[in-house]
Amino acid sequence: MAKNTKIKPYQVQIPQSDLDDLAERLGRTRWTAPLPSAKGQDWARGVPQPYLKEVSEYWRDQYDWRKAEAEINTYPQFTTIIDGLDLHFMHVSSAEPRAFPLVLTHGWPGSFVEFLDVIGPLTDPAAHGGDAADAFHVVIPSLPGFGFSGPLTDTGWTAKRVAKAWAELMSRLEYDRYGAQGGDVGAIVAPELGRVDGAHVAGVHVNAASVGFIPLGPVEDDDLVALTDPERARLQRIQHFTTEEWGYNQLQSTRPETVAYALGDSPVGQLAWIVEKFKAWTASAADLPEDAVDRDRMLTNITLYWLTGTAGTSANFYYEGSHTGEWEFPVPSGVPTGVAVFGEDVAIRRFAERSNTITYWAEYEPGGHFAAMETPDLLVQDIRSFFRTVR
Repeated sequence: MAKNTKIKPYQVQIPQSDLDDLAERLGRTRWTAPLPSAKGQDWARGVPQPYLKEVSEYWRDQYDWRKAEAEINTYPQFTTIIDGLDLHFMHVSSAEPRAFPLVLTHGWPGSFVEFLDVIGPLTDPAAHGGDAADAFHVVIPSLPGFGFSGPLTDTGWTAKRVAKAWAELMSRLEYDRYGAQGGDVGAIVAPELGRVDGAHVAGVHVNAASVGFIPLGPVEDDDLVALTDPERARLQRIQHFTTEEWGYNQLQSTRPETVAYALGDSPVGQLAWIVEKFKAWTASAADLPEDAVDRDRMLTNITLYWLTGTAGTSANFYYEGSHTGEWEFPVPSGVPTGVAVFGEDVAIRRFAERSNTITYWAEYEPGGHFAAMETPDLLVQDIRSFFRTVR
């Protein structure tokens, strides 16, 4: 049987009944008694109830999904079947004749929504105060089990398998030489793409990098002595993360389907599960998540999880990664790799160099985990700077 390589245009069209159901569920949330807190807005035990109530009411009464949907649909979107998966992706071509192809990979708890504010500057830099020579053709797939990529029909969607799907996608789009960029999960997939398709990947750029860019386990004395003060601060953040913020990872790495029942039935549960990460992982100077990321943009991302019912299938990526041994120090691909380290990121160069061919490294004080949403101008600037070296 011939392989189905057809690429079909796609538009987001959520039934009004789904939006009505969301509003109705939000209106009859069964609120639990709040935990004791010294200040009433303490996030140490989780999302404080006064804040969550206020945001859930805003979500129900003021947030406009149709406005977000219309914005999303201004960009060309497509689906194509790769390795049994109905893959959703954006493909925004630049008008510049020498534009360079670039595939962007989001993370968790993100989606293609993360990149909405960088599409214009990347594809049309001249219109955004940049140099036309830096233009990109942008491809933004939704990870398997995230957003409109699905449903999952089998197990085994590891970072390597995702990378192979991306390689097939770029080939199907007739891009012989291209770049890869990603943050969080994307910072695992993008380097892996360099390993599985190194003959065609000209360069890899990452932010919010962890696996392959940080120590996994105790740090040797020789490494500790050599650390700079900023690197020591990052190591402390890693240690804090593994003791105070590891719970979501443990659940998603071991029982993603159990988590799915709760998050898939309660929109406030889904809201709390994700908004807590927007608080914990954005710039520490931000008192609230929306001080770092636009509230409506954050809610568009969360609404996407809710409307597609992908709490469990997105969490499944953690299960696959933790049960295959892939999340160990991999072998460098030889592909030139650039790293952007924003204010709350934890990548440390001496460890990154053991698994990657680092040719570019930049550090910034502002920003955090969601750089494309928090500091899009800085991220775009860094992507341009790195890819000038490999175009």
